[in-house]
Amino acid sequence: MTDNGGSASLQIIYDNIEKYYGNIKHSKDWKEGVRGVLYRELAHGTRFKKVGLSIYALSGYQEEHIEAMPKARVHSIMEGLCLELGNTKHYDTFTADPSAIYKDNTCLGNIATLSDIPNFSYAQIVRQARFIDVLWFNKSDLAFPQFAFEVVDSIGTLNGALNRCFQLYHFRTRFNIIAPEKYQCKFSQTLNLEIYKPHKERFRFFSYDEIIESYKIALDNERMESKLFG
Repeated sequence: MTDNGGSASLQIIYDNIEKYYGNIKHSKDWKEGVRGVLYRELAHGTRFKKVGLSIYALSGYQEEHIEAMPKARVHSIMEGLCLELGNTKHYDTFTADPSAIYKDNTCLGNIATLSDIPNFSYAQIVRQARFIDVLWFNKSDLAFPQFAFEVVDSIGTLNGALNRCFQLYHFRTRFNIIAPEKYQCKFSQTLNLEIYKPHKERFRFFSYDEIIESYKIALDNERMESKLFG
C-alpha cells in the first residue's frame, strides 16, 4: 500500500506480495491467507482501512470521495463502480478500459477479475464484445456475458452504446445504460425505434446517482458484515 501511494486493490496486493513474502505463493491457499490477514486487521487492528469494496488503504490515507471527483473521470468512475459491484455479486468482470484511472491510485484493470473475455462465441462477436465498457460473466466452465454496462456521458454516444450492447442480442444478456438522469427521456425515445423496439425490455436505464447509491449500500452492508462476523 505504501509503494502504491497509500492504497491498493486486492489485485495489486496479490500481484506484488512476493516482493515482501517471497515464498507465499508456494501455499495452495495463499490468496485466502492474504485476505485473512486483511480481514483480521480491519476487525481488530489500526493499520489498515477499507476505502472501497475491494480497495484497502493505510489508516492515515485520505480517500477519494466519489461525489467530489472531477467530471473528466466520471466515465471511468462509473465503470469502476460497476466492476466492484459485479465482483461482490460473484461474477467475473471485464472492462474495455483497463488502464483508465478509477479512484484511490487504482486503475480499472486492477479491479476487473478478467484481463480478457472468454471465447464464448464466434470470433467476430467476441471481438466486438471487447469494446463494451463493462461485462459481467457467470463463473462456470461455459462462461457467458450475463450483464453488459455502457456509460453514456454525452447524449451523442447513446446510439453507439446501444449498438455495442446489441451485438449480444442472441445471448441472454441484460443491457444496462448508465447516464445522467436528464438522458432518460432520450433513452426511452430511442428504444422505440424499429431496430430496438422488439428487444427494448432487455435494456435498462440507471442514473449516475442510482449506481452511486447501489455502491454505497453494498459498501455499508459489507462493513456491517465485517463487524458482525469479522
